[in-house]
Amino acid sequence: MSTFSGLNTAYSGLVASRTGIEVTGQNIANAKTAGYTRQRVTQDAMNPLAATGRISTRLAAAGQGVTVTGIDRIGDVFLDARVRTTFGSSGYANVRANSLSNLEKSLNEPGTNGISAQLGDFWSSWQDLANNASKAAAGAVVIEEANVLVSQIAAGYNAVATEWNAVRGSADAQTKELNFAANQVAELNVIIRDTLSRGGSVNELLDQRSQYTTAIASLAGGTVNERPDGTVDVVIGGNVLVSGDTANAVVFGGSSSIEGTGVTLEWADHPGRPVALSSGELAGSLSVLAPAVAGGKGGPLAEAAAEYNNLATKLAAQVNSVHSTGYNAAGVTGLNFFTFTPGTSAALGLKVVPTQGDEIALSGVNGPSVDGSNADKIAQLRLGSGSPDAIWSTFVTTVAVSTKNSLQQSKLADLAASAASSAQLSNASVDIDEENVNLVMNQTAYQASARVFTAVDEMLDTLINRTGLVGR
Repeated sequence: MSTFSGLNTAYSGLVASRTGIEVTGQNIANAKTAGYTRQRVTQDAMNPLAATGRISTRLAAAGQGVTVTGIDRIGDVFLDARVRTTFGSSGYANVRANSLSNLEKSLNEPGTNGISAQLGDFWSSWQDLANNASKAAAGAVVIEEANVLVSQIAAGYNAVATEWNAVRGSADAQTKELNFAANQVAELNVIIRDTLSRGGSVNELLDQRSQYTTAIASLAGGTVNERPDGTVDVVIGGNVLVSGDTANAVVFGGSSSIEGTGVTLEWADHPGRPVALSSGELAGSLSVLAPAVAGGKGGPLAEAAAEYNNLATKLAAQVNSVHSTGYNAAGVTGLNFFTFTPGTSAALGLKVVPTQGDEIALSGVNGPSVDGSNADKIAQLRLGSGSPDAIWSTFVTTVAVSTKNSLQQSKLADLAASAASSAQLSNASVDIDEENVNLVMNQTAYQASARVFTAVDEMLDTLINRTGLVGR
């Protein structure tokens, strides 16, 4: 190796150290940037054969310096995949837990503002009327308590419908977010592929794409498959959402109210072809918005609305069946106390018929005698396994159990997502202490390479300018 080649060796050291300083500076600058993955310079020693390209019979040489082979992104595809999987499960569980929690709160059970307490007041007013059949005020109290009960049932149904509409609106927004993220991944695929083909660095672009694929996983689950050209395919529900530079849009449709037949998520280019999701926020929304089915295994909100309708139906039917056999003050029989049309919502269909106490059929006999036996029979409707009270109690218990299970599942899913995210961050995030060490190390190496330059320069100065002067 000639003396002049020593300059090249020193120069390669300067370049490698300077690149290391630049990459370290990039890491420090992005220490708090969300989604940023730390980078490291990779370098190889240049061997003595690099300059000649053939086997040398000369004595061993020091080499030709160092070459920077690339700037690696310190990511882990397995940790990234785990984050996407856990985020999808967490998104699904959180949507269900939030909706069921809101449903449970709307019941106001147990408490003085719940339907259970109002049913008790309603039946008690009938018992008071049976004991005070001659007092008009007692009849007025029955009508008042009945109207309060009807209002509470309607308010409960409306609360469920409001929650359904809120989840429906969120699902629309989630669909737009999903399509936007898919389009961004497709656009980044093109940029990354073209940049790699030109030999450029795509580390920051990969960070951006990773954030969008994680967002897709949180919204709709799915998996990411990498291609040799640097692009990725994103698959949800067993079908491709993103392939190379193409993003396949999805549309959210179906019913716009809780009384409808349910909602759907379909491929925009294939109307009627559903997107089968098993995880992610959209999957959670679809499960919450599903219609009621036989056996009570449908969407929790539609099932709750059906239970309110069932309560209204049974309350009207049971009270009317007894009330219609009695006589009011005018001796009229065959009267209904409630009106309710099956198939209509509990918020609209249930009404109280009497407006005055003497219109109530409280007597069991026709005539002027003071008799409250029919009112007493109605008061006893609170008892029995098929009573409105039992129906409501079973519903409240079912909601409480479902909510508790959903909250537990949400908690476990969040813990798994947090653990996966922590593992990813511990591997990919910037450690300022580590970067400071790297900075000092590269700075020292740069200074040392500069000293080599100085030493070689002094050697060449002696060789060129002072050769032959020694001894004169």
